[in-house]
This record gives sequence, C-alpha cells and structure tokens, in this order.
Amino acid sequence: MNADTIRELIQSGLPGADVRVLGDDGAHFEAVVIAPQFTGRSLVQRHQQVYACLGERMRAEIHALQLRTLSPEEVHKPS
Repeated sequence: MNADTIRELIQSGLPGADVRVLGDDGAHFEAVVIAPQFTGRSLVQRHQQVYACLGERMRAEIHALQLRTLSPEEVHKPS
C-alpha cells in the first residue's frame, strides 16, 4: 500500500474531496481530507466515512492512519 493508492481510494469514495496523504513505510500514514460530505457530521462519522472508502485495507494493509477531517467551511473559517 502506498500514499497515492490511499488518496485515490478516498477520492473515489468521497467525490470532490481534497485529499493529502503522507507516509512512506507502506503501513503508517497521515491524511488530511477536506470534503463537502463532512458538513454537519461528527468527527466519528467523518472518520467512519473515510474508513468505508478503504474497506478491508484498513485491517489488512494499513497499520495506522492518522486523520484530520474538515468540511470546506471549516477550512475557510477565520481563526
């Protein structure tokens, strides 16, 4: 498994998402996912949506995935 494959799987499952994935050891990854589908969703629901995109790979091929999930509105919200 590599970062590009994970990015493609997430983008396929969450159309319109902006996805950035880092990780070069083949098992441990970090991802930032900005998706309109996250609007109004809890953190747990957002992570479940991402895990659904990856399916069985989360158990078999990906040892760890650190997620940061945001809606587009949260990205553009002034601090």
